[in-house]
Amino acid sequence: MKSAFPLLFSAALLAFPAAGQVKITPGSEKIPVAINGQPFTDFYVAGSEVAKPYLWPLRAASGTYVTRMWPMEKVAEEFDAATGHAIVNGQNTGKAPDHPHQRGLWFAHAKVNNLDFWNIAPIDAPPYNRPDRGKIALRKMGEIKSGKDKGSVAATFDWTDRDGKTLLTEARLTTFYADPKLRIVDFDITLTAVQKVTFGDEKDGVFGIRLRPVLQEDKGTGHITNAGGQAGEKEVWGKPSNWCDYSGEIGGEKVGIAILDNPANPRHPVRWHVRAYGLFAANPFGVSTFTNDKSQDGSTTLEPGQSLRYRYRVIIHPGDAASAGIAKLWDQYTAVKYSARK
Repeated sequence: MKSAFPLLFSAALLAFPAAGQVKITPGSEKIPVAINGQPFTDFYVAGSEVAKPYLWPLRAASGTYVTRMWPMEKVAEEFDAATGHAIVNGQNTGKAPDHPHQRGLWFAHAKVNNLDFWNIAPIDAPPYNRPDRGKIALRKMGEIKSGKDKGSVAATFDWTDRDGKTLLTEARLTTFYADPKLRIVDFDITLTAVQKVTFGDEKDGVFGIRLRPVLQEDKGTGHITNAGGQAGEKEVWGKPSNWCDYSGEIGGEKVGIAILDNPANPRHPVRWHVRAYGLFAANPFGVSTFTNDKSQDGSTTLEPGQSLRYRYRVIIHPGDAASAGIAKLWDQYTAVKYSARK
């Protein structure tokens, strides 16, 4: 008589979720992240195409990707190979895809000691191979943790000029959470000056995401809103808010992505560089550039050894901001007391 033990053991394995619901696989150039057994994103930290680190693509819990695929992949939904033109909602735009430096999710700024770290990718190709462009290069990988409820990646990057001289270092801890309906990621970024560094009052910054074309507000299904109830690019762009959300519909699936600005961040609530064409960014250095008031100045200077710390939470959710309860999720996020640190 055959033992029933193997069958019972197999049933037990099926009845309980496997340990390590957030699985992060170390890599020298990219670090894959899986949540609940499904791919979520890859963290690109090094390589010839990586002028600044980025996460790409970002996916909802359903598996639907929400960030633009181009230029890393030229999918038919977004790119017409015959003409080289961008496709939005099935329509050929007649123009090449815009902003190839806007890849997935990234953290950078366009004016740091008058060097541009935003408009770069890849560093050695036109139009990016200019002396006024910087590079954010991996210095070292820290601890990589997988776990049942969460996982994390620690890394240190150098912000350098074209000659490789370091202006500042960036210590980044990225934490991914397991959730059946949401994809939640926390970013904890500390910038420490190696030399005297000034972050200029410039619109192109800082914590950015480029959305899938079907989610664009101008030619897609997208809808932009913030914590104050303002809606659309014209109302939301440049305005301070605790959070901002960009949602729409992909193949009948309603999905959105929110960025929450930590209350301990310098110059909270942050102003939002959010565009109808799918760019979505929190910018703590932009003041006069958004208000058109030249008497105001959002630039920030650090002496060598001084630091700035920024924390953000990203939530990819079903539905729009209201149905996903982003206001309540903000309350939960801020229930934890965060210490400000400069």
